[in-house]
Amino acid sequence: MSNFVELGRKIYRLENPREAHRFAVFVARCCLNPKRMERVQKFFAQNELLRQIAEEFPFVYEQVTRAFFYHRSTFDERIKLVEEHFEFLTRRLTAEFLLRLYGDEKILLWQRDEMRLMLWMNEGQRKEGLASVILMLAEGAPVYQIMFWIARDSAGEFSMWIGAMQGPNVEDARELIKTLTKKCHAYRTKNLILYAAQAVARALGLKKIYAVTNAGYYANNHIRVDRKLKTSFSDFWLEVGGAPTDDERFFSLPLIETRKTVEEIPSHKRAVYRKRFALLDEIDAAVLQTLDSFKVGD
Repeated sequence: MSNFVELGRKIYRLENPREAHRFAVFVARCCLNPKRMERVQKFFAQNELLRQIAEEFPFVYEQVTRAFFYHRSTFDERIKLVEEHFEFLTRRLTAEFLLRLYGDEKILLWQRDEMRLMLWMNEGQRKEGLASVILMLAEGAPVYQIMFWIARDSAGEFSMWIGAMQGPNVEDARELIKTLTKKCHAYRTKNLILYAAQAVARALGLKKIYAVTNAGYYANNHIRVDRKLKTSFSDFWLEVGGAPTDDERFFSLPLIETRKTVEEIPSHKRAVYRKRFALLDEIDAAVLQTLDSFKVGD
């Protein structure tokens, strides 16, 4: 009991009444599931790197106790998900990388002018994943971000799982998107952030990507009062070549975007497409170079 209380104090700001309530619920859930929590604690105590990750990012203990990641996830599924994510990353990437990422530090993947693609993980993203690919401006909040985790699929292969995609939450969002789309040679920012996530998956050696559907979103709370979707994940996944799976909560997505051939592009647009493809190739190379610099082996 005292161990769970200590954990809760690392996670929640008890001076905030809402956080204090969540603290009480967390401790209660831990006490009701002592063997499950013991399993999680043993996992993060098995070596010094995992111990440090959990010390830097104690929210991993909360994530298993709450209905996070995807709709109708179970306690045991969330434990397995967290274990597999860190099993994969600690075997593939250096301690420096992981301690920076889970120490709330943004890791630069690519930049051009004021645009930057980064890997990041902070407490505000913990409901939908265990890491995020974000598109940011040099100074300001994320423009677009994709939250994800890495875990085995039904075939036992490590895969990227996208828990959410979020756009800008600023007053001039429409103008901002228009400006960035122009800078990216008429390539939409939400396509750009997905392309960056695909580049991360490829650089890590993953072969498959899955993404939550409207039915799979962890809280199904992206529906407005008038019942219209703010963001239809499923429509976008279909648009980019995704396909339904046997589980209605997830789509499978292509590992790489299919590009039009020269013959398929109208002649008056070919110059724009060449610049766009050059930009995407530049992102691929930068992401691969960055992640390769942190790899510890295959």
